[in-house]
Amino acid sequence: MNRLLSVLVWGGISAGGAAAFGVLALSRGESVNAAWLLTAALCSYALGYRFYSRFLADRVFGLDDRRATPAERHNNGRDFVPTNKWVLYGHHFAAIAGAGPLVGPVLAAQFGFLPGTLWLVIGVVLGGAVQDFTILFCSLRRDGKSLGQMAKEEVNPAAGATAMLAVLFIMIILLAVLALIVVNALKASPWGLFTLGCTVPIALLMGWWMKRWRPGSVGEASAAGAVLLLGALVAGGWVAGQPQLAPLFTHSATTLTWIMVAYGFIASVLPVWMLLCPRDYLSTFLKITTILVLAVAILVILPPLRMPALTPFASLGEGPVFAGKLFPFAFITIACGAISGFHSLVASGTTPKMIARESDARMIGYGGMLMESFVGVMAMIAACTLDPGVYFAMNTTPAALAQASQVLGQAGFVVTPETMQALAARMGEATLVARSGGAPSLAVGMAQIFASVTGSLGGGSRTLDALWYHFAIMFEALFILTTIDTGTRVGRFMLQEIVGHVWPRFGETSWYPSVIASSACIVAGWGYFLYQGVVDPLGGINSLWPLFGIANQLLAAVALCVGTTILVKMGRQRFAWVTLAPLAWLVIVTMTAGWQKVFSPDPRLGFLAHAASLAGSTDPHAGRLIFNDRLNTFVALLFMVVVGVLIVTSVREWWLVLSRRKAAVVHEAAYVETGYATGD
Repeated sequence: MNRLLSVLVWGGISAGGAAAFGVLALSRGESVNAAWLLTAALCSYALGYRFYSRFLADRVFGLDDRRATPAERHNNGRDFVPTNKWVLYGHHFAAIAGAGPLVGPVLAAQFGFLPGTLWLVIGVVLGGAVQDFTILFCSLRRDGKSLGQMAKEEVNPAAGATAMLAVLFIMIILLAVLALIVVNALKASPWGLFTLGCTVPIALLMGWWMKRWRPGSVGEASAAGAVLLLGALVAGGWVAGQPQLAPLFTHSATTLTWIMVAYGFIASVLPVWMLLCPRDYLSTFLKITTILVLAVAILVILPPLRMPALTPFASLGEGPVFAGKLFPFAFITIACGAISGFHSLVASGTTPKMIARESDARMIGYGGMLMESFVGVMAMIAACTLDPGVYFAMNTTPAALAQASQVLGQAGFVVTPETMQALAARMGEATLVARSGGAPSLAVGMAQIFASVTGSLGGGSRTLDALWYHFAIMFEALFILTTIDTGTRVGRFMLQEIVGHVWPRFGETSWYPSVIASSACIVAGWGYFLYQGVVDPLGGINSLWPLFGIANQLLAAVALCVGTTILVKMGRQRFAWVTLAPLAWLVIVTMTAGWQKVFSPDPRLGFLAHAASLAGSTDPHAGRLIFNDRLNTFVALLFMVVVGVLIVTSVREWWLVLSRRKAAVVHEAAYVETGYATGD
């Protein structure tokens, strides 16, 4: 009876998902309800977690709760700390769910709602969640070693050392872009900056509460943190309205850059329990609650998707938000929501050092990535429920908007300056035009959905627009900031590992001179690129986001290469397809995108062509733009060459092992029986 019920339930979920995808794919110009998109995603996630993640956990990896984890064997109260799986899920999700699932889908909405939705759902089930789970498992069995260290040990020392440097450089680019999005969202916004700033002392309070004052009282700390967080949101509105206080929290992008750098450094050197873990847990509490409430709101008001399934820019490749055709740029723009190399750094950084039981890795690794994809779907819905004219006005510079005016006009995507001024006034902002980066437009979409719900319940929707908008800005900034602090800490670990090969004492993660020096180097690296983006005349995001996507997906290719190598050496080559399939797709997409970004003759697309078009220009910003183009060219080519070498080296390693020309030696930590009682 139970088996029959299970078959009926999962059969119904499968049928519901298939029907939803059918409606989305077969629509031909008619209005499509956002609920169909939501249904398609939820059904796919449920099936993927129930069946595919269990297959990976039981058959491919063989998770074993009798085996002691690194957190148990190396517990030092600083980096290796056995952690409640729900708190750790919160930390991991907050660390991986940065700007990508929020901003990427919003930017890719330029192509329409259908391509991004398909990639978000299919990509995560078969690619992104698989990568995260695989790398988390591999690091868990190797004392929490980083991706670069595992590449060095499992692939080959020379390629591994190169990969370690490449991974470090890629991560610096990723952190810079994430920080740029926070800066663009918070500049000249006292409400947003005050509220976000309050999350730091709130997190410190929660950390001391759970670690020192009331050990294990997760529920109490969570309740207190949630109340204080909502209080900070309301207080932010009051502060913004005070002539004496508002200027204290109203800063330029350059000033915010220095604030971000200082925060990243402090968060990296403090013990993980004091700020990082409670802040991430607090952020996750807000994030997941907000996403679930947003999903319910969509089901209540059933908003139509105003953006068509496909826009003219999908084939023209001349979009005002960013240049390039649907293939390959939709797949590198929607990076983190489907598959993200950055996640492999977290999955081989802080998280494996905190897992108490191996079985927790399934929920944290695979389940955490599904939740991130769900965030991406919500972002896609919020962006596509906006009027297309408003969407393009917010995400495009005035010059680019003018260039694309003919295509936009033919498609009916127009908006008046008066409309944009009225919208900005409703949201409590001075202007919403050319707020590039995707975060403000997503906040407007979320605010309108929430305001519609409060309006249907009898509240004044317009009077609450500003509150909902700034709530959404805080929600987005928390997403991104938690990735920056965790990423900086992971970068510190990586730099300590690299220098530790020359100076062993520097490699000790608990030696404070090393902690301070390595943290300073990492924040200086991403702080430099952040500053370049802030002063970029094109708004920074236009030149940095494609580079972010390329770097992020190439990093995912590195992770999948390492994961495949470990599976082959473990004697589980019959399961290597689980990592090889997404690896092959990523290589095709990312190398194509990288080649076009460097060598395309179109100045709107190619770095070199754009630099050449500015030669002899009287534009006072021409010199800086040319420098940025050449720097982006160098960085993109460096990443492509290094990852290409690693892929070739990995393939050779697979062939040597499978042909028995080389012994299959794995570098797992020795098996140690756990000291925890069964069921603890």
